[in-house]
Amino acid sequence: MAAVFLVTLYEYSPLFYITVVFVCFLVTSSLVLGWFGFGVPVILRNSEETGSSTRVLKKQMRQVKNPFGLEILHAATASVAKGITLTPDCLENCILTCYWGCSVQKLHEALQKHIYCFRIKTPQALEDALYGEYLYRQQYFITKNDKEEKYCQLPEDAQVVDFGPVPRSRYPLIALLTLADEEDREIYDIVSMVAVIHIPDESYRLSCRILYQYLLLAQGQYHDLKQLFMSASSTAPSSGDTSPGERSTDRSLLEKAGLAEDEPELHEENSKDCVVCQNGTVNWVLLPCRHACLCDGCVKYFQQCPMCRQFVQESFPLCSKKEQDEDESTHI
Repeated sequence: MAAVFLVTLYEYSPLFYITVVFVCFLVTSSLVLGWFGFGVPVILRNSEETGSSTRVLKKQMRQVKNPFGLEILHAATASVAKGITLTPDCLENCILTCYWGCSVQKLHEALQKHIYCFRIKTPQALEDALYGEYLYRQQYFITKNDKEEKYCQLPEDAQVVDFGPVPRSRYPLIALLTLADEEDREIYDIVSMVAVIHIPDESYRLSCRILYQYLLLAQGQYHDLKQLFMSASSTAPSSGDTSPGERSTDRSLLEKAGLAEDEPELHEENSKDCVVCQNGTVNWVLLPCRHACLCDGCVKYFQQCPMCRQFVQESFPLCSKKEQDEDESTHI
């Protein structure tokens, strides 16, 4: 009987194999459907659908009004010995308070206290958090929309020629902008702005610039104000009127101090055209590289930034479609 069975199996082996494979397929299908249900993920892709399937996540943004603005005037001539000229531009009456030689540790402790202890809405609140860890303080009252220049300088009796070698324990200058009126503090989400300013001295001659800007919110958070990088269509000189050799020296000094940005300053010049199609208006900012280089039509086709090739984790629009239409109609 066994011999007859083996002979029969040999004669009909192709049909036997087909049956076994079919039974295995049914068993596997039933197990998969039993585990996932009927919503089994299936990947079917062609070249036309690639763009929509690889679109990066859209970051949810909340628009807020920043009442503070601060610029450095004549940055090339600023120094610890000669002082610095600041130009505030505020939407409401504000108070500008400058702290020379502020402790790095105490400043960052003050930012943490803004989150966990008390809100830094006034200059006195920041002084309470700093515990007097600064060398000299100057204060100015800024009227609404007043762009008057404010000259800040250490007194001669301070006898400060530098703030020591890198890494430093003190920032050269901290500029605090706060709202002067109590009613305005109830209106705006942003109640104060802290700007960390580097000023060259005898031991560290990096050109004057704003290193960090922190926006302090009434809810107890603070945000580091970051710069956006846009494509440059022409090679115009950057701010500060510095030569390429001086810019490379400044770059190396920043890297040594651990303060260098991921992108050089030559990307600051604005270009309104998308770097891909050269037709649409630039509207999308890619994160984390912060390149603003794509229009609404091209952003959905890229998982990597077309300028630096870094993978895009999130993106957000500079303005909504409605705002774009209103802007175009205004120009027409």
